[in-house]
Amino acid sequence: MGVGYIIGPRLAALNFSGGVLAWGLLTPMIAYFKYYGQELPADFDWAATMVTVWKSYVRPIAIGGMLVGAGFTLFKMRKSLATGIARSVGDVKKAASGEHTEIRTEKDINFKWIMIGILGTAVATFFIYNYFAQNVVAALVATIVMIIAGFFFAAVSGYLVGIIGSSNNPISGLTLSTLVVAAILMVALGMKGTQGVAAVLGVAAVVCVAAAVAGEMLQDLKAGHFLGGTPWKMQVGDIIGVVVSAAIMFIPLLVLHEGDIKMGGTGFGGDKLPAPQASLMAILSKGIVAGDMEWILIFVGMLMGVGFILMNVKSPMLVSVGMYLPLGTTFAIFVGGMIKGIVERVNAKKGFNDGQKSRVENNGVLLAAGLIAGEALIGLLFAGLAFGEIKLFEFFAQPSFLISLVVFAFIGWLLVQIPVKNAGKPDDPAPPQVSM
Repeated sequence: MGVGYIIGPRLAALNFSGGVLAWGLLTPMIAYFKYYGQELPADFDWAATMVTVWKSYVRPIAIGGMLVGAGFTLFKMRKSLATGIARSVGDVKKAASGEHTEIRTEKDINFKWIMIGILGTAVATFFIYNYFAQNVVAALVATIVMIIAGFFFAAVSGYLVGIIGSSNNPISGLTLSTLVVAAILMVALGMKGTQGVAAVLGVAAVVCVAAAVAGEMLQDLKAGHFLGGTPWKMQVGDIIGVVVSAAIMFIPLLVLHEGDIKMGGTGFGGDKLPAPQASLMAILSKGIVAGDMEWILIFVGMLMGVGFILMNVKSPMLVSVGMYLPLGTTFAIFVGGMIKGIVERVNAKKGFNDGQKSRVENNGVLLAAGLIAGEALIGLLFAGLAFGEIKLFEFFAQPSFLISLVVFAFIGWLLVQIPVKNAGKPDDPAPPQVSM
């Protein structure tokens, strides 16, 4: 709901349209032709069958659509991408030439230390890749691809976030592009099986994290520039933050994975603990490297994505993602978007001016972001209880569906009531917009 509220009713509806296409059209249609004319047992489980059909047939179609959507997104941003890459190369040349400034607010980390850090990271990553791939040449190629793609894509990500905002960071498109390139190179080197897949996932994971961190760092540096901060100090602080968070994140990830297993699940990627983006990367890697890809379905999805583009669909990628995600997830996003639509209607009905609308928007976005973070923390709490084999109260063992609907409605009411209540007076100064 929080995600749907943040992206708004139009994008939420676009995402949900993918779920409607997947579950209302493709899945039942494929299941009908698949089982038409067959003698089915009386206890045939249609619900489980539909899920199997969706995973086996519809998801690959959605992946094809996402590949086209990612490519189309990068194509539309080609000028910004080229500008970001050109600027990053220029900055490297300037730093390598030994030019420096005495102006405090323009001092970055010394280029020598940057190169030492890149070299050290590359060596450590090489050993990690070699551990999984068990092939020195493949690990070396994966490391080189990681360095090159990481450099350019991190530069592009940072540039776009710094200029436009973090909501325009094309991480999915950049990650998919890296994954496909790495997978093709692994196949060219003769790498197959689990080792090749692991090497491809390792490259894509590092580049994905690098692009995400670059965007966040540029947001920090942009804010620091406005406040008169010293760049190299902020950069050191960000590096410390990345190292500490990487070390700490191992603990909650372990608790979530093992806790889900102890609750009867399968860990990350299971029904109770889905990992859609990781699953997408794994499916693509296995398909290309191991040769198990259902290419006919991928091509169908790509043609579908081209059709979306020809129909001027605002975001073909978002529709394809809606097809790929479970229906419960897309529906929750849709509900959140509809709640945001209700807030916009209330704004219009009450005649709020721009300043009041800004306050409503800021309060609503912060509240929705808090719901997203709170859901993650509660999930971690339940996983921790399962990890420690601590039994819940009987009330939580099998909660009533009606109670969940009441809670659901109450959260929706809060998402409308609290932002509108904090709209302020018409003559109050307009606050700065929350950037997402």
